[in-house]
Amino acid sequence: MRPPLVYHPLYSAPLPSTHRFPMAKFRLLVEHLQRLDLARPEQLHQPLPVPRRWLELVHGRAYHEGFARDQLEPAAVRRIGLPATTPLVRRSWLAVGGSVLTARLALQNGLACHLAGGTHHAFADYGSGFCIFNDLAVAARVLLMEGLVRQLFVVDLDVHQGDGTAALFAGDERVFTFSAHGANNFPRIKQASDHDLPLADGLEDGPYLAAIAAVLPDLLDQVRPDLVLYNAGVDPHRDDRLGRLGLSDLGLLQRDRLVLEACLRRRIPVATVIGGGYDDLTPLVERHSIVVRAASEMGVFL
Repeated sequence: MRPPLVYHPLYSAPLPSTHRFPMAKFRLLVEHLQRLDLARPEQLHQPLPVPRRWLELVHGRAYHEGFARDQLEPAAVRRIGLPATTPLVRRSWLAVGGSVLTARLALQNGLACHLAGGTHHAFADYGSGFCIFNDLAVAARVLLMEGLVRQLFVVDLDVHQGDGTAALFAGDERVFTFSAHGANNFPRIKQASDHDLPLADGLEDGPYLAAIAAVLPDLLDQVRPDLVLYNAGVDPHRDDRLGRLGLSDLGLLQRDRLVLEACLRRRIPVATVIGGGYDDLTPLVERHSIVVRAASEMGVFL
């Protein structure tokens, strides 16, 4: 079985050519997957913009409306690192709606992949680090509100700690947060996840994979979630401009296989998002395709 994929053509909103966020990667990723025959038309699902009532399960009205109307203080916009243009506002609403849709499709199919998402530095009342709204937090709150799940587990393997996600679910026993991240990387001030795994600079494939394998299966057995939300950021790659870890392409593939197999062997559905990655677009898009390649191998478990 091929996994459902969630994508919208408006994900690649225009930015100035000098901006360092690789916004074109979303369009290039789906095109790359189509060339690899990993994104057939019947697999693709297009989201709707997130309704305001869903955003407000996580974010304050003053913040989300202030961003949408370009009325935030300049310092708040600088902290986000992205401008509040009309295309980018709509793209942000669509991406959050996309992660909600991906979570629903995962519950229905056992596995689904969002070709965007992972904006884990967004807090309730402010954004940070190219993250405006916390898509996984909104998806979790929507599913809990609708009674579709009782227990969720966020696996965040982006190289940067999922600080916004950790803060949003602090004290909420319904959502378990696990973050394995560079100990010395952004954010400088870390939040407390339910389980944090800080990693040393330069850590390569073998020790990295061993560190994840030593904790993730036991945590899944302890928490016994109804759904895993997996941030498969590719910035742990050794060539990532912001990463500082030492993974190869093969290491990323083995990591994604490890996570997906650990969940699916336990009959736990998984919704994946692509998370962060910072490099030239061609190698970056290839890295972001890896989680879809891994997901496409999982039919034996579904």
